[in-house]
Amino acid sequence: MILAFDFGGTKNTCAAFERDAAGAYQLAALERRASPPDADGAYDYATMCELARGLLRGRAPDAIGVSFGGPVRASAGWVVLSHHVPGWENTPLRDQLASLFETRVVVDNDANVAALGEARFGAGQGCASLFYVTVSTGVGGGWILNGEIYRGANELAGEIGHIVIAPDGPPCVCGRRGCVEQLACGPAIARMARERLLREPARGEILRAWVGENTAALTAQQVNDAAQQGDALAQQVMADAARALGFALGNVIVLMNPQRVVLGGGVTKAGADYFENVRAAARANVMPELHNAVDIQPAALGDDAPLWGALALVS
Repeated sequence: MILAFDFGGTKNTCAAFERDAAGAYQLAALERRASPPDADGAYDYATMCELARGLLRGRAPDAIGVSFGGPVRASAGWVVLSHHVPGWENTPLRDQLASLFETRVVVDNDANVAALGEARFGAGQGCASLFYVTVSTGVGGGWILNGEIYRGANELAGEIGHIVIAPDGPPCVCGRRGCVEQLACGPAIARMARERLLREPARGEILRAWVGENTAALTAQQVNDAAQQGDALAQQVMADAARALGFALGNVIVLMNPQRVVLGGGVTKAGADYFENVRAAARANVMPELHNAVDIQPAALGDDAPLWGALALVS
């Protein structure tokens, strides 16, 4: 049995993979648990270990692959930090888990791991080069070149969420302003909708009917749902978020010319209009010779991409 851990910004997931009669790994069991708003690294670590013990039922895992939602020094199995969950700073996660479960452990950034999962098992099969982007609580990216994760000289390649596209834009958790993450992720969508509701009191009828004066409770899912039902303000917010991501992807395509870009994460489930806005913005931001190279596709593995990628890390 191989275990796959996915430490996310708002939830933690543990999966068990076992070989079938033909020798191929199949997903045998999965447990997800949402994290409370005040969760820290110690809470998430304890939660994941509890989920793992529940799936193992006394068995010893053959290996553990770990997807972590934040910068990781993969060669050392060392978590640098989480931008969304405090208490993870400079954590030797690989060694901690290897000691606890007495098995081989490989740890990497969630976008890198999901990229590997899509390349091996999903929308990137057959692609020599792939850029994967996850858009959910934050925005991250991972490169696959010649079938392997490309991590860069400092093991931080792919951090598209912290490319600045609006220097005078909103402040980011990284300390700068106008990063892609602050214009395209789920919390950013909710924030932008709240700001527009305050600025434009005659618009956003559907959103206002749902949240009333309590705009602080507004979520990105509600914004997208309202957009799907015809709320013009919500539609504009979703389009702005998609265009911000697409603009950044245009820069990526010009710089590296990947065979395919794959988008995953909760925000990317927003529907066909979202993807068309992303693609249009990307095409508008590449030189004409690359217009036909803009191949942007939805992830095939959905929320399970990091789990399949974690399997690929150790199998």
